[in-house]
Amino acid sequence: FPIDLPTVLAQALAGRGICSLYSHQIQAWESTRCGENIVLATGTASGKTLAYNLPVLAALLENQEARALYLFPTKALTQDQLSGLNSFQASIKNLRSAIYDGDTPQSHRSAIRKNANILFTNPDMLHTGILPHHTNWGEFFRNLRFVVIDEMHTYRGVFGSHVANVVRRLKRVAKFYGADLQFILTSATIGNPQELAGRL
Repeated sequence: FPIDLPTVLAQALAGRGICSLYSHQIQAWESTRCGENIVLATGTASGKTLAYNLPVLAALLENQEARALYLFPTKALTQDQLSGLNSFQASIKNLRSAIYDGDTPQSHRSAIRKNANILFTNPDMLHTGILPHHTNWGEFFRNLRFVVIDEMHTYRGVFGSHVANVVRRLKRVAKFYGADLQFILTSATIGNPQELAGRL
């Protein structure tokens, strides 16, 4: 483990049978801790999720007001990733993660806007349900620190150009609220991950 990994995270990993990190996870940790935007392109089931969850969770431990936005291309993937993150719930008392998409009941939405510190959504919901109503999300945007874009390789062609424009809107709104965003993008192994990440 990195020497600056918070003890509670190291203990949570050990409790899941993880005794060390892969080299690409450590590189991702070091780069994000230095404030860099990163793109991580590795094979399927290579630990990309842990590579972005660890710096985000560390930031939440250091600052209870910090927020993170996770973008996924499909609802099934969103559910799967939320389930994985919730395994840290016992270790991090202020972890309040939630999904905000078209299936989120209206009765839950206000509480999610106020309380969630890791928000799981998709580009379409960000475009239609969050950014146009940013005044309702003021506290979230003021404290937004990380934007995770998972499965980046799916955002190509016309769909990719739409997502890139949504990300531009997100950056403008965050800047309006004084947030300094850090981006973490992940991808399956592709030939041009840095180029695609830059375009997004």
